[in-house]
Amino acid sequence: MNLSRIFTNGIVRENPLLMLMIGLCSALAVTTAVKNGIGMGLSMTFVLLMSELVICIFKKLIPDSVRIPVFIIVIAAFTTVIDYVLKAYFPELSKNMGVFIPLIVVNCIIMGRVEGFASKRSIPEVIADALGMGLGYTWVLTGISVVRELLGSGTILDFQVLPESFQILFFVMPPGGFFVFAVFISLNLLIKARLKPIEEE
Repeated sequence: MNLSRIFTNGIVRENPLLMLMIGLCSALAVTTAVKNGIGMGLSMTFVLLMSELVICIFKKLIPDSVRIPVFIIVIAAFTTVIDYVLKAYFPELSKNMGVFIPLIVVNCIIMGRVEGFASKRSIPEVIADALGMGLGYTWVLTGISVVRELLGSGTILDFQVLPESFQILFFVMPPGGFFVFAVFISLNLLIKARLKPIEEE
């Protein structure tokens, strides 16, 4: 599998949220504001990339009997790094996202990619996979955040765009998150269906 194919898999074909539907809890919880969506996406991408790289480099030294505990320790180490960076340099963002940054440790996306991909592939493939999955995760979070913040609060990155009379509270509530997420799944399936004939040529 070439690197470009691996990279684009995470963006559309195997998007962790829209196609694999893993990591939904944190995704729907933090997407009420665009800055939260971007912050969560970039944080996840950093942890995913660094964890996959470390596991890929040391995969031959990790005994099968302890691979899962080792994977968790590696992921936890990088999650702690990003958690402290956010607390030190972006305290408001860290406060807004609350417990969902530390919970990256148990996010199914990272554990799944580390176990199913990084422990079996080469370094270039691992980098392409991590960046593709991270970008796929980030664009979905950011897109959902834009819709929910704009329609629910009338703002984009805290800048007032719509007057209060146009705001729909539904979109900043959990049902609104599920609704917007469903729309994004539908759009992704449509794009995937359009791309399939091109790929088969």
